Amino acid sequence: MKFIAAAIAAIFLFIAHAARAQTELVIATVNNGHMITMQKLSRHFEQANPDIKLRWVTLDEDVLRQRVTTDIATKGGQFDVMTIGMYETPIWAKKGWLQEIQPDAGYELNDILPAVRGGLSVQGKLYAAPFYGESSMTMVRTDLASRAGVTLPSRPTWEQVRDAATKMHDPAHGVYGICLRGKPGWGDNMALVSTMVNTFGGQWFDTTWHPQIESTAWKQAVDFYVQLLRQYGPPGAAGNSFNENLALFQAGKCGLWVDATIAASFVTDPTQSKVADKVGFVQAPTAVTPKGANWLWAWALGIPSGSAKSEQAQRFIRWATSREYIQLVGREVGWGQVPTGTRTSTYRKPEFLKAARFAMDETIAIATANPVDSTLPRSPYVGVQFAAIPEFQVIGQATGQQISAALAGKATVPQALAAAQLAADREMRRAGYYK
Repeated sequence: MKFIAAAIAAIFLFIAHAARAQTELVIATVNNGHMITMQKLSRHFEQANPDIKLRWVTLDEDVLRQRVTTDIATKGGQFDVMTIGMYETPIWAKKGWLQEIQPDAGYELNDILPAVRGGLSVQGKLYAAPFYGESSMTMVRTDLASRAGVTLPSRPTWEQVRDAATKMHDPAHGVYGICLRGKPGWGDNMALVSTMVNTFGGQWFDTTWHPQIESTAWKQAVDFYVQLLRQYGPPGAAGNSFNENLALFQAGKCGLWVDATIAASFVTDPTQSKVADKVGFVQAPTAVTPKGANWLWAWALGIPSGSAKSEQAQRFIRWATSREYIQLVGREVGWGQVPTGTRTSTYRKPEFLKAARFAMDETIAIATANPVDSTLPRSPYVGVQFAAIPEFQVIGQATGQQISAALAGKATVPQALAAAQLAADREMRRAGYYK
């Protein structure tokens, strides 16, 4: 009888375990290098949590935003964990679309950089946990710069960057003076263009919420951007986003690249980059003001409020955004490849500081980005490269499409800005900001 009882107990234990193993977490994420590393290392999480199976939906940045926004707004329930950013998190939390993140005692919440934690919180409560944080900076091919007699200061102007691009531009040998985002999207080309508008003295909206897209500062910034890429950028720049420019830079085809600080770990990795030992870093360029010259962003993991798998999702997020995960990446992939911009402790690691010669420039960029004071004229919104209002997603997308068209030669800069201004004004009137 004891044997039978034991066998029955074993069967029930097996059934219970099998039931637990049926819990599948569907995770929507962007196809950036750090997220791909997370997928590769997620076997460690599944081994430690045999009751959870992970299924990944990896998408291009712009497609990801569309998919997760539609899903959470319609309560579609396709995803249990979503990769979202500083724009979506506070807006969605206020709408009740996100569950509060519940760190356990070992998570060390106070280790998260204050600017990043604040951007993902509402009334002191965290609604998405940062996987990596970033600002923007300028990456320089030091060998090409030296050959061309170019020296950039620690915080160059856009004029200095253009002069350097002019001297390094050598398309006959497959080298282009500068690579910049051109693909349309509020988080693609507009992430960069917004910072250019800021530093040229412009803003998205004035204090009465009227769009300022046809202002002098916008015209100067966008004309500078279009001419710079047309003259010294790679062919097809209007279709290039982060990943395309990363591939170009790593292949040795860009003299300069102004983009996310997170790119530094990839361009200095000798297993990925042909120019790993020939890259230098300076801050993002300025024009008439340093305000808003470099952006602030964090890719973070959040849980839709309607998810029935909250406990399992919380467990996964605690693992993926923990100090222990950063140590795991450092141990298995390399300390130069760890996700940065989230935890103070990362920048105290001797192993990281030794491997990441970009660490100081990255921390300066993140520390100097101020989302509550990012424009020379007073603005009513929070955000550096975006305005944290629900309507911005549509306005930023429409503006990005118009500017990409101008870059591709399908419209003049004045035509593009006029069309973007009209679309923005229509959206703001529809939303009731003014009549």
